[in-house]
Amino acid sequence: MAQYGILVYQPAPADPMDLPADYEKALESYPDQVAALGVTPVTGFALQPSTVTTSVRGDVVIDGPFIEAKEVVAGFFVIEAPSPEIALEVAKLNPATQYGGGVEVRPLFVPPAE
Repeated sequence: MAQYGILVYQPAPADPMDLPADYEKALESYPDQVAALGVTPVTGFALQPSTVTTSVRGDVVIDGPFIEAKEVVAGFFVIEAPSPEIALEVAKLNPATQYGGGVEVRPLFVPPAE
């Protein structure tokens, strides 16, 4: 089965400790919704808020995200899904899409066979 990266975006600074109670409740039911689609979660992580980010460009190290944006990556997870369409369904179910954020789906790179 193919693997997909799901990147979750939230309005900056995307502090996981500041989620509304109804968002947290929606997150609790999300794994069951994903499983109902026949999708296997591989791993996932929430990130600390963008206010504690350090970025590197060449020899320059700066405090803050790599680029200034209204939304920042708040977390990511990897799933195994039978098709890109099912991976997209997983993304659509993510509560971030209903709470001011968004979700990006990317197939994981698989080097070509030699």
